[in-house]
Amino acid sequence: MKNIQLLVWMILFCCLPAHAQEIDANTHEDTLITSPNLTLHDVLEKTVQHSPEQARIRAQEFQVTAKQKMANSFLPQAPSVSVYHQNDTLGNGRNERDWQAELELPVWLPKQKNARAEVANQSALQLNADTESVRALVAGALREALWEIALNRNEVSLFQEKVNNAQRLEADTLKKFQAGELAKTDLMLAQQETLIAQKNLIRANAELMHAHYRYIVLTGQKEIPVQFEETRSSLEGYEESPVWKAAEAKITLAQSERTLSQIEKRENPQVILNARSAQGAFDNAYNQSVGVKIRIPLDSAVRSAPVIATSEQQLGIAISERDKLRLALETQLHEAEHNLMISQQELDIAKQQYEIAKHSETLAQKAYALGELDLVSLIRIQSQTFEAERSYSRRQLQIKWDIARYNQAVGVLP
Repeated sequence: MKNIQLLVWMILFCCLPAHAQEIDANTHEDTLITSPNLTLHDVLEKTVQHSPEQARIRAQEFQVTAKQKMANSFLPQAPSVSVYHQNDTLGNGRNERDWQAELELPVWLPKQKNARAEVANQSALQLNADTESVRALVAGALREALWEIALNRNEVSLFQEKVNNAQRLEADTLKKFQAGELAKTDLMLAQQETLIAQKNLIRANAELMHAHYRYIVLTGQKEIPVQFEETRSSLEGYEESPVWKAAEAKITLAQSERTLSQIEKRENPQVILNARSAQGAFDNAYNQSVGVKIRIPLDSAVRSAPVIATSEQQLGIAISERDKLRLALETQLHEAEHNLMISQQELDIAKQQYEIAKHSETLAQKAYALGELDLVSLIRIQSQTFEAERSYSRRQLQIKWDIARYNQAVGVLP
């Protein structure tokens, strides 16, 4: 019985009107509003605030504040108070009493306060560098998202024009077929070309929607600037890149922390002030006194070795990350320069190919109108012209995209 019901539901679903399924398919549309007042810099600022990296930056701010408090503190550590009492109630019972209160004050080690101040200062500088590094990384993702949209919009525009041309050719072919001037195979060929163009347009629109969605997820915005083309920077190296500066700042901080660990490899001396109130056996009078004690911890590898090893490890990690980043930035800059040069050369060739193909199409249309060229040859020439135009327009956009990538490589922010 259940199998029969399932079969009935499947038949009913298959019998649904085609437009009902089309409505469901077309509801998945991620639309962006083009804003003439929105600049690339505005989008970057909003994207940075939307970035998940903001949580890490806020956590670093707490860490910097904590280090500043440690550096500006009157004492290197928190003082402590202890209270001591002893009597002979459970002993001889001679009414002997002894009360003591102690205040332990840690003392700064030589150069410790200055070293902590340097660590706090370098932590603040590293926080600023990390903040700019996040902006740079977000800018790179934003540039990729925007030019991906531009490239897909160009594809949609081209395929829409191809659909229009194919429909006009199909309509003209239909008239000639009805007039008995063309065979039905020619009409079917024109119809096939229209369907192929429509299928490619659907795919191009889908890719554009995907690009729109990635932009929305990245920026948290549904607005896109009208203009985001950039001018190539005059910088030729990555030394001004915020990402590189952040790596350098991390090494400087690790070095200052290593210096501090060399000083703090032993505990701070303690100055202990105490007050004592004692009552002797069979004596009702209390004897009041005060005292001072100095506690000087000795240096020992049991304590110092792990502290120094941790600081050396952090410095080694920072240097290793900086060196790996250098290789990545050098590669990125080299590829950006090379791709920009290649794109310019390809653009020149693509322009010539398009001009030749466009002229060839014009001649082919005239020959087809005069009956000197068959439909198959005309469609082939039109397809070649379309691909030449597509290649030329893509190269025009690609060179602008490569300029944005070059600016990203040298660390220029929008």
